[in-house]
Amino acid sequence: MAPARVAYILLWFPEPSQTFVLHEVNTLARLGLPVEVHTLYGPRPARQVAGMGPVAAPVFPLGTAALGKLGRSLLRARFRGGSGAWPFLRRVLVRPWRSLETAAEAAWAAAAGVHLAQVLPPRGVSHIHAPWADGPATAAWVASRLTGIPFSFAARARDLHPPDGALAEKLAAAAFVRTNTLVNQRFLAAYAPALAPKLVNIYNGLALAPASDHDPPAPPPHRLLALGRLVEKKGFDVLLAALRLLKEAGVVVHLTLAGEGPQRSRLETLVRDYGLTGQVELPGFVPYRDVPALFAATHLFVMPSVIARSGDRDGIPNVLLEALHQGVPVVATDVSGIPEVVSGGHTGWLVPPGDPQVLARALAAALADPGEARRRARAGGDLVQARFDSARNYTRLKELFEANSL
Repeated sequence: MAPARVAYILLWFPEPSQTFVLHEVNTLARLGLPVEVHTLYGPRPARQVAGMGPVAAPVFPLGTAALGKLGRSLLRARFRGGSGAWPFLRRVLVRPWRSLETAAEAAWAAAAGVHLAQVLPPRGVSHIHAPWADGPATAAWVASRLTGIPFSFAARARDLHPPDGALAEKLAAAAFVRTNTLVNQRFLAAYAPALAPKLVNIYNGLALAPASDHDPPAPPPHRLLALGRLVEKKGFDVLLAALRLLKEAGVVVHLTLAGEGPQRSRLETLVRDYGLTGQVELPGFVPYRDVPALFAATHLFVMPSVIARSGDRDGIPNVLLEALHQGVPVVATDVSGIPEVVSGGHTGWLVPPGDPQVLARALAAALADPGEARRRARAGGDLVQARFDSARNYTRLKELFEANSL
């Protein structure tokens, strides 16, 4: 029997904010699984993916340059795909999508799925997988329906909260659905109880740099690090409000808030309004290869996640795991899967989301007792090593692909 050949379907690849997907693909390739990647959009500019490392699988991008290909594929499906192809596409698209943007993504994904249905069988693909439950899973579902190739998808964070208009049907059609947090597995089991047996939780595996002795410069000031896209769900505005409270209490800190995103101008305004100029640095996007140097200079890593007004939220942010692996103490909020890693009194400080006063008290407590902070960081590092091992976790995923292939 020929080995399983898996096609990964993504919007972009590699994506700077999704280094865990790159590591997943590379690890599966190293484990001997033939894997290829098809993206619904075009390639990212080279400057955006600098420092992400090599890709161990072939990548086939679509994007606007593929409009002609997609149009021809739709025509072929109309005239050669049998009477059921176009009614199925109408069923895919005619539903209450949560926003115009989501509807447009679904339409493009459906067209891409028709194209993939004609491309993947000649390449010997025996399983289709989408690492996200929204547009990529829609494309995988369409391609699977038109070819008979089994498909699966992962459900993680923004792709699940809130669910898109086709989630229930994608759950029903998939061979299996992977979550990377127990909280998401429970959410989907409640969302579709009859489908709970096909839900499998497999934590992300991490491309962890070798851990080093964590010995940041002696304070003052205490050096804090927060890292992520500058978007609402990261809660960085709450962190700045907590820093204002610390300043008023006489606790001197310096925060590096690394990342880029639509909230940058608002956060810059808050820095000025809160009198934190000179205490908060916003260096913008930091390439993945430079993140270990940030950890080395940090006394405390802060993950102040909240649930956005749209329902979007973090899963388990990989940067949180990387901080613990590097021996950096963490303060985080009780959102989504974060408590599966950070437990107050054991592996860090865990506080309710959206409360700057409680966050400020936790930051002060962590900085006031460096010995206890190091103890919790070591416990967190041990948990990361035990629960997020790449070879073990992705061997399980590889076995699922092989068991659910043509």
